Amino acid sequence: MHAHIRGFDVYKGQLNSAAQAGLVADVRDIAKQAPMFSPQTPYGKPMSVRMTSAGAVGWYADRSGYRYAPTHPDGGPWPPIPASVLQLWHTLTGLERAPDCCLINYYGEDARMGMHQDKDEASFDWPVLSVSLGDAGLFRIGNTTRGGKTESLWLESGDVVVMGGAARRTYHGVDRIRFGSSSLLPKGGRINLTCRVVF
Repeated sequence: MHAHIRGFDVYKGQLNSAAQAGLVADVRDIAKQAPMFSPQTPYGKPMSVRMTSAGAVGWYADRSGYRYAPTHPDGGPWPPIPASVLQLWHTLTGLERAPDCCLINYYGEDARMGMHQDKDEASFDWPVLSVSLGDAGLFRIGNTTRGGKTESLWLESGDVVVMGGAARRTYHGVDRIRFGSSSLLPKGGRINLTCRVVF
């Protein structure tokens, strides 16, 4: 099912159970090569999500700010973006241009993501593709400036969202996780993959 909400294209149930399991296996391979870490915000506060990346660059945060980095914090290279993710990107965005980064966030029981814009990329002209795996997350969509009325929807395992056009400048976040709502991850939690064109 495809819905259009404030410029966000939401593809409910885009991935079947086999495709979801395959992506989880891909994420585990990435995390073996580039272990998940808990970044700090520029204010020195640890983020509640754990993350890693695949691609030419990975997203990173510390006291110096938010940025894309060519290597993992341990100094090693980021693994390549899995073919399964690239195929999904090309199918739903219609673009030949591949993403430079696939950011992988893991949300545990109490994790959340405050309202934010994805604005560390060189251009807003390219869409961001977001894949949800595991427990449902309450996704909040705001406006191009902070504040104002928002809309929320539950993103469940296998749902995919494409943020393009004006939606690229829209504030969005994850308010909470419905922990234990999915059996995809043995220990529970939510994995979110976001593909971005960085350069």
